[in-house]
Amino acid sequence: MFLFLSPDSFGINIKSLDKKFIHHFITNALAEDVGDGDHTSLATIPDDTTGKAKLLVKDSGILAGVELAIEIFNQVDKSLKVTVFLNDGAEVKSNDIAFEVAGNAQSILKAERLVLNCMQRMSGIATKTRQIVDMLKGTGTQVLDTRKTTPGLRYLEKWAVRIGGGVNHRFGLYDMILIKDNHVDYSGGIRQAIESTHRYLETLDKKLAIEIEVRNLEELEQVLQTGRVNRILLDNFSFNDLCQAVNIIEGRYITEASGGITVDNIRQYAECGVDYVSVGALTHSVKSLDLSLKAVKNDGYNS
Repeated sequence: MFLFLSPDSFGINIKSLDKKFIHHFITNALAEDVGDGDHTSLATIPDDTTGKAKLLVKDSGILAGVELAIEIFNQVDKSLKVTVFLNDGAEVKSNDIAFEVAGNAQSILKAERLVLNCMQRMSGIATKTRQIVDMLKGTGTQVLDTRKTTPGLRYLEKWAVRIGGGVNHRFGLYDMILIKDNHVDYSGGIRQAIESTHRYLETLDKKLAIEIEVRNLEELEQVLQTGRVNRILLDNFSFNDLCQAVNIIEGRYITEASGGITVDNIRQYAECGVDYVSVGALTHSVKSLDLSLKAVKNDGYNS
């Protein structure tokens, strides 16, 4: 797999590019877009035409997806050459050029839309993440993503969060236990949910971090009485209740706050002393960064 459990955050960190996963993603994305051929390019451009194109930034933000773009170009046509000027994580502004790609013109155009779709969304996520990371500076609180991702794009979206300076929460349902309100209600209560979880993990001999969501101070007290969890998620707590909850926990457990937290109040909530703030909006409602792949004309490269 391309993931590992971090003992500090009980979250997920994408340490390096998983070439097998990326290859599979690119193959499927190209099949969806190209089908039996890019007939416009095939009809209008001679097969042996070569040229250059530049990735033009038309907005301000954080660049993400350059490493992925290189993989896309390479998979479309190994003879394409990419010259990188700005790397992932760079602060960019309008008219910056992130990279140039040179080679067969039909190949460049075949890769164009997939490169832009991925980079625009990833850059939008990285930009939003960096904005929140900057807001939290000095508080000791880190921002987490969630599973509120686009189906099929979770790897890329969580990768973009890392580029923006955020921390990945669990990747899916399989790599961490997160006991939420519905689990508690269906299982019959907090103690029952926690005890059942430990029996399940012991039966399967699995080692997974356990987080439990609480909706109020009463439920928090039940968790503290039961114990045997790694992290407590304080969901939809008011500012005053969150501060009180963090004081009650007194550092015995990792704390996470979620729900009702916006860019307008996130700094205030962080100052309660919570370890993490999870923000679903990082991936489910971001504005893509405006990027464009423009042909470089009359540069002496065309044949």
